[in-house]
Amino acid sequence: MQTTHTFGHPTVTWIDVVDATDEELEQLADQYGLSKRTFDEAHRRAARPTMHRFEDHVYVVAFSGSLCELDMYLGPTWLITIRSDDPENPGKVRRWDPQPVIDVLERHTETTTTSGQLFATLLDELIDGYFDTTDVLEDKLEVIEDSIFEEGDHTEQRLQHDLFELRRELLELRRAVVPLREVLSAILRREVKWIDGDALVTCRDAFDKLLRAVDLVDEQRELVGNAVDAHLAVMSNQMNLVMKKLTAWGSIVFGATLIAGIYGMNFRHMPELSWQFGYPMALGMMVVLSVILYRMFRKRDWL
Repeated sequence: MQTTHTFGHPTVTWIDVVDATDEELEQLADQYGLSKRTFDEAHRRAARPTMHRFEDHVYVVAFSGSLCELDMYLGPTWLITIRSDDPENPGKVRRWDPQPVIDVLERHTETTTTSGQLFATLLDELIDGYFDTTDVLEDKLEVIEDSIFEEGDHTEQRLQHDLFELRRELLELRRAVVPLREVLSAILRREVKWIDGDALVTCRDAFDKLLRAVDLVDEQRELVGNAVDAHLAVMSNQMNLVMKKLTAWGSIVFGATLIAGIYGMNFRHMPELSWQFGYPMALGMMVVLSVILYRMFRKRDWL
């Protein structure tokens, strides 16, 4: 599905292609002279953001806050974006909405929009999406942290799954955010001739935002690591409490078992066998010893 947007004067063309077919890519390549060797990356999910410069256009890969991949071709008067759902995870939504970029450009109709300004605005909007994603992940982390220290019906296996799922999401986001610094650094060094003037200022602002996003992602990864350590510490503490209780009850039962074992031995000259209060005395000793041990363990907070 192909959508074309036109902005400014002189005309700047933005072609947004969703789930591109081979025929559409071939048509775009013939019409704009695109490098066909980059189409393989447009068909599969790239590992990280990157940029390739050619004589008459630039190829850039970037990711949105939802980790939707955008393959962008920037030329003198045009911009082509190619995007699709993640083929490796067809059930996971990785979509990007271009409407915020369109709204920004329509609010600045008094200025002439160049292809470089269009590209810089799009890149700035992608980086803004990273903060929305980090806010969502931060909320997830707060819920998990509350679950770690509260007593409820949650299972340890579920908590571990949530923690490692959050860690995986942060790792994916970091892979999309951190390498984009190299792309923006190359742009700020004016290695792309169509990005200058106001477009370069927008890229500088986007670069500052990107650095803050990188710091946020790294901080959240550290917080997730701390949450994992806290969860393991809580599990270890719970195990110690269980062992203390088992040890205490075992000691209480051991006292009664010891007395019963002594009187259960088959000695011919067993003391107190002929005494009519021997049996009640043995039971009494078991109860008294058990009560003493119970109170002692309760005082030490073992029970």
